[in-house]
Amino acid sequence: MRPFLRQGAGRFPPGTRAEAAISISPEEDKPQADGKEPSLHRRILDDVEGKILSGEWPPGHRIPFEHELTEQYQCSRMTVNKAITELVKRGLIERRRKSGSYVTHPHAQSAVLEIHDIRLEVESLGLPYRYERRSRTDRAAKAADRRLLDLPEPTRLTDITALHFAGVQPFCLEERIINLAAVPETAGETFDTVAPGPWLISRVPWSAAEHRIRAVGADPRAAALLAIPPGTPCLVVERRTWSGGLYITHVRLTYPGEKHELVAEFAPTHPR
Repeated sequence: MRPFLRQGAGRFPPGTRAEAAISISPEEDKPQADGKEPSLHRRILDDVEGKILSGEWPPGHRIPFEHELTEQYQCSRMTVNKAITELVKRGLIERRRKSGSYVTHPHAQSAVLEIHDIRLEVESLGLPYRYERRSRTDRAAKAADRRLLDLPEPTRLTDITALHFAGVQPFCLEERIINLAAVPETAGETFDTVAPGPWLISRVPWSAAEHRIRAVGADPRAAALLAIPPGTPCLVVERRTWSGGLYITHVRLTYPGEKHELVAEFAPTHPR
């Protein structure tokens, strides 16, 4: 079963608290934090993924046959097959009987749980959209940041707080950190007129993401920014994305709960 997430109008009952975590990629896709050399399986997987995401191997490109990769990496056929199977699961390549394996669209897995453009969410309600950056700082990663993004010490981050409006009302509070080691060009971007989400999507080909969804009461700071009473039920979506062995960003999106609900649509998957 593949879940699809949609956000729209709805209501959370006051005083409720719920939490769900959804990973778009398997757990083993996460970058290693212990500093060890990657396994040969991981090397093959990262090399092939990198060529796909960089555009060197475009959609429709036939990747080398398994026996060719076996010779290139001086490894067993089983090791190559394991890496190729993982890339098939991610939706980056497809196998064609008697023909080989071919590159599909590199973001195929984003359909499992969409990374929404907040502007489109607002415009779908028939309301004018406005973005406002409240703060932007380049700083050293704190211990909590390093745990969140599996970062070594020291690491520099860009820390951004922004508001998205629907008409005159705050629609969503965005609190984001960006790993400057993964996206160094962030240091030169002010985010005065463009929101970090679409800016990142247009520049960095992410390969995997993880969402955590919670219903919580607004703390005093979030309540003040969203112009709602403290304790108001809110929908919080936290997302981490990574690519090429590095975490790119972590974002916390807070929506006033009375204006939002989550709808999960399921479709059966058919065996080949």
